[in-house]
Amino acid sequence: MSYLCPLCGLPLTLAERTWGCPRQHKFDIAKEGYVNLLPVQKKNSKDPGDNKQMMFARREFLNAGYYQGLSDGVNQLALEYAGRAQQVLDIGCGEGYYSHRLYHILAQDHPCHFQGLDISKSAIKYAAKRYPELEFCVASAYEMPIASHSIDLAIRIYAPSKNEELQRVMGNDGILITVSPGPMHHFALKQQIYAEPRLHPKSDASIAGFECLHQERLMSQLELKDSEHIAHFLEMTPYAWKFTAEQKQRFALEGLCCELDFQIEVHRISK
Repeated sequence: MSYLCPLCGLPLTLAERTWGCPRQHKFDIAKEGYVNLLPVQKKNSKDPGDNKQMMFARREFLNAGYYQGLSDGVNQLALEYAGRAQQVLDIGCGEGYYSHRLYHILAQDHPCHFQGLDISKSAIKYAAKRYPELEFCVASAYEMPIASHSIDLAIRIYAPSKNEELQRVMGNDGILITVSPGPMHHFALKQQIYAEPRLHPKSDASIAGFECLHQERLMSQLELKDSEHIAHFLEMTPYAWKFTAEQKQRFALEGLCCELDFQIEVHRISK
């Protein structure tokens, strides 16, 4: 699988440790093994994406296995609907937790090429260093430097993206698996923050240019007792800054319990 130049859109080819296009735009592979394909002029901030603190918290929380059930559910659907996929993409891959687990499930059966992209350089640097068998790049999900109609299977877990870009990169009969928060996700936390907490919207299973083949909700109860795990969990959620130091201390002493509610959908590119 090759990349597209983020400056001119022409194909990139690899020469030693540098990706280059016919117009002489060049992008070096970092020592960790990733390539940065997010041009400075396309950044919306100095360091876009999740900051190092949030990335570290999510990395430690995921590595502790609390969301393994979600990963297993996505992997099972990938095997069922795209078990022979050869070109695989994780859109908004973060630190590569879901990427590497899916890759090893697919690679047990047949060779496949797995790419992950994320706008956070900190996350990609960690992913590339820890999972050298996968290929990672810093890039925007709204302008993916991925060849058109080249992807057999893509996963998108919580990551925003543009429908036109999803349509463009997917190959014939390409499968897209998405995960979004279900109505009750983390509701117990919301109840402690808001006077009138709102449910997350229920997905209508509609993505322009795709047909929905499957939809399910994966629900469970998260119970945390380890103070370090609780701190990591709070830091990786959008609610972290809404809790006072006293509330966080109480969680650390008494434990934390809340709902996990994931909406998982399988889509196929429309013909």
